[in-house]
Amino acid sequence: MEKEYKIAIIGLGYVGLPLALAFAKHYKVIGYDINEKRVAELNKGVDSNLDVRVKENKNLNFTGNEGDLKSSNIYIITVPTPVDKDNIPDLTFLKSASELVAKNLKKDDIVIYESTVYPGVTEDICVPILAKVSGLSYNSEFYCGYSPERISPGAEKYNLQNVVKVTSGSTKRVAELVDELYNKIIIAGTYKAPSIKVAEAAKVIENTQRDVNIALMNELAMMFDKMAIDTAEVLSAAKSKWNFLDFKPGLVGGHCIGVDPYYLLHKSEEMGYKPTLLHSSRTINNSVASFIVDKTIKLMIDADKVIKGSSVLIMGYTFKENCADTRNTKVKDIVEGLENFSCKVSIFDPYIPVNLEDNFCDNPFADYKKYDAIIVAVSHDQFVKHTTDDFKQLSKGKLVLLDIKGIYNKSLWKF
Repeated sequence: MEKEYKIAIIGLGYVGLPLALAFAKHYKVIGYDINEKRVAELNKGVDSNLDVRVKENKNLNFTGNEGDLKSSNIYIITVPTPVDKDNIPDLTFLKSASELVAKNLKKDDIVIYESTVYPGVTEDICVPILAKVSGLSYNSEFYCGYSPERISPGAEKYNLQNVVKVTSGSTKRVAELVDELYNKIIIAGTYKAPSIKVAEAAKVIENTQRDVNIALMNELAMMFDKMAIDTAEVLSAAKSKWNFLDFKPGLVGGHCIGVDPYYLLHKSEEMGYKPTLLHSSRTINNSVASFIVDKTIKLMIDADKVIKGSSVLIMGYTFKENCADTRNTKVKDIVEGLENFSCKVSIFDPYIPVNLEDNFCDNPFADYKKYDAIIVAVSHDQFVKHTTDDFKQLSKGKLVLLDIKGIYNKSLWKF
């Protein structure tokens, strides 16, 4: 099966684009996406996600034309795997991508999935689609691998090359080929899992573990708030012990931590076991935005401010610091909660273009508008430089400053 690899990356988002750029240093790569605007931007060297620099490379071709995939023999699928409004796994994109690849599949081709799934999705759902549409037989005429993404947008320390990559394959030989393939681009090295299902399960528990630990911190923060104890001071004291895990309270959004546990819950309940801890963690973390809204209203009342028609500035809207990624951001829930109290909300985020229809505003420190309350929701580097005096200049009357990320020494309230 040793041959010249021609790689097709299906999906050019936060995962697919860095992957395409990395592999293009060694192989011919086709970067495919159904979003024509995205493809056009990338062909001009522009990444609207502001995540990576797109340099011209003769080995790399961005396209939205299905016919361009025909020459590939390695297909890597990196499409989104969200949940629906009821938090049920939505595999629509994954199934569509599998059908697309299957139309182009040839003998001895390998299809590698990177999208987060629950154990069994690759071989129980995707492989039958590949086999039916292509007419080829699994593990004799085509093969599969699973290598879950571990990219952290906005964190250079944890980019594609710097994080160990889990790999797997549908046969022992394919597992070796997939592992060798990724070792070409991953500086930190790879970990070859014994099966595709093990690799799928490993991915989904990585963020489930974080969800559970952050839920504990969030519940502690809400408890200590009632006790008038500074949570940050408690955690600083506690982590002086060598085995205390250094997690912090906060909003849990994004494409991973706030989504992956639902995939594991779905599969577990399908098999007849209902996890209580995972459900409780999701409930706690989903309640944080509402808790912050209620706290904001209480602090404004304590400051003798009229709630109806009050102006509130929220600094930061992305799901995490130093990136433009707004997927599943819980700041949205804060905005909606405040608007339910008839507050007028303005949002400033240096990573998001101003859109007055969506409440986004230009840099408030360069304006004359005053606010009844200010919520710093995301710890972008651009925000860390500000002081309490800066916020006083923005305040209408007594300063009501809520510091969700705990980045300022003096604020009215920290989470």
